[in-house]
Amino acid sequence: MFWLFFAIFLVACCGAGLTGGLFPPGPWYRALAKPSWTPPDWVFPVTWTTLYVCMSLAGARVAMQPSPEAMLALALWAGQVAFNGLWTPVFFGLQRIKAGLFVLIALWVLVAATLWALWRVDMVAGLLFAPYLLWVTIAGALNISVWRLNPDEAKNPPAIET
Repeated sequence: MFWLFFAIFLVACCGAGLTGGLFPPGPWYRALAKPSWTPPDWVFPVTWTTLYVCMSLAGARVAMQPSPEAMLALALWAGQVAFNGLWTPVFFGLQRIKAGLFVLIALWVLVAATLWALWRVDMVAGLLFAPYLLWVTIAGALNISVWRLNPDEAKNPPAIET
C-alpha cells in the first residue's frame, strides 16, 4: 500500500513539475539581470526531482497513518503542491516577477505549515520536507533579487498576447 500512495503523491508532484515544461524560462528570463549566486540551469531539474521524491515519500508515510493530524498534514500537502505548480506559469508564463513573489510567499508558508504538520505525525516525513523548505527559501531570495535587479521589468511586465 505504501508504494501505491507514493506513486499517487509522485504523480501529483509531476503534475506540478509539468508546468516547468509548459512555461520554460525562455529568452525573457535569460535577458533579466540575476544575482551572481543564481544556480546554474542544470541544478533545477536535479533539485526538483530529488525534492519531488522526498515530498512523495513524506506524503506516503503520513497517508499510512490515518488520524485527524494526518488528514490535516495531507490537506496542507495538497495545498502546497498546488502553489508549487502555480509559480511557474505566473513567473515565466505571465512574466510577472512581483506576482511570482507573492505566490512564493504563500508557497513558503504552506511548505512550512506542511513540514510542521507532517512532523507531528511522523518525524521522518517532516525531515523529508526540510530540504524543500530550504529550496523554496532560496527560490524566494532569487525571486526577490530578480525583482530588485529589474525594477522596470517588474513595474511594466510585457503584454501577453492572446
